[in-house]
Amino acid sequence: MSWIVALAVLSVLIFIHELGHYSAARFFGVYVEVFSIGFGKKLLSFQWIGTQWQISAIPLGGYVKMKGQDDLDPTALSRDNDSYNSKKPWQRIIILLAGPLANFALAWVLFYAIALGGPQALSPVIGNVVKDSPAALAGLQKGDIILSVNGEKIREWNELSDAIKSSVGTLTLHVERKNNLHLLSVTPKISETQNIFKENIQRRMVGIAPAGVTHTMELNAIGALKYASEETYNSSLLIFQSVQKLLTGVVPAKEVGGVVSIVQITADATSYGWMSLFFFAALISVNLGVLNLLPIPALDGGHIMFNLYEMIRRRPPSEAVITQLTIGGWVLLLGLMSLGLYNDITRLMQ
Repeated sequence: MSWIVALAVLSVLIFIHELGHYSAARFFGVYVEVFSIGFGKKLLSFQWIGTQWQISAIPLGGYVKMKGQDDLDPTALSRDNDSYNSKKPWQRIIILLAGPLANFALAWVLFYAIALGGPQALSPVIGNVVKDSPAALAGLQKGDIILSVNGEKIREWNELSDAIKSSVGTLTLHVERKNNLHLLSVTPKISETQNIFKENIQRRMVGIAPAGVTHTMELNAIGALKYASEETYNSSLLIFQSVQKLLTGVVPAKEVGGVVSIVQITADATSYGWMSLFFFAALISVNLGVLNLLPIPALDGGHIMFNLYEMIRRRPPSEAVITQLTIGGWVLLLGLMSLGLYNDITRLMQ
């Protein structure tokens, strides 16, 4: 059952992406011939407001086929008033951006729903103190609750971590210990650690670890708006950084996942309740938005680059160049999809 839910969630995310393209295209008067969820053989279809809406056999994405625009045949152009090619480059760019922006908007809505439901946060409770560390020398102990740092109230472990990383000099901690309050001073020292990409970095640390205690965040309407915006921004930044680290070789190719990994993670999330499912759905939605903005021909980002070129040079790229780059883009995409599928199968076998 969880796998069915996961496939349904993935289909909804794809539908929202393509709906963004569709809505912008219709707004600018572009005729949309086909709106498809999935690729390959058509399983189910119907006609509505001049467009063929369909579900296809391979659930690895979707597409909106606009008049005068065909990724499989870049030379299949049309100059009719209701065609994609007849629109100005800036209009085409908006149509192309509408899909990823729809994914970012959906992620924001999902994070906002989580905020209203009371998300869980890691409490600033110390679980371990490293021997001879600045924290140990300052007198911090297991079970201490950090209430404030330099007078700034601390509600979550992340706030405590950020305060330490960005600190200068000695910190004054307001600590609760067995219902008693204490003021302690600790001086962080620069130590070597690893970031989420397993790179060695230098960071100010005091030598403490969280106890794993969580609490429910009670957010008002303004707090929920802030939470949703911050989570959407942080998720987008993380995925951009992940792509950069992959391209520079910091993240090995074996870490690339495909649709099987996406479905499996989403299926696992369903067992933890709607809030976990919404969270991972938001992450995947942001992922779709970011990846489609990559400047690879056959993706939205590649088409945006073609239109930017036309805006700057006052003429479109030659058909031969577009065809060659598009073929190269498809080869790259199919290679990445094959790599992701190979890694997925390898993980399942292990």
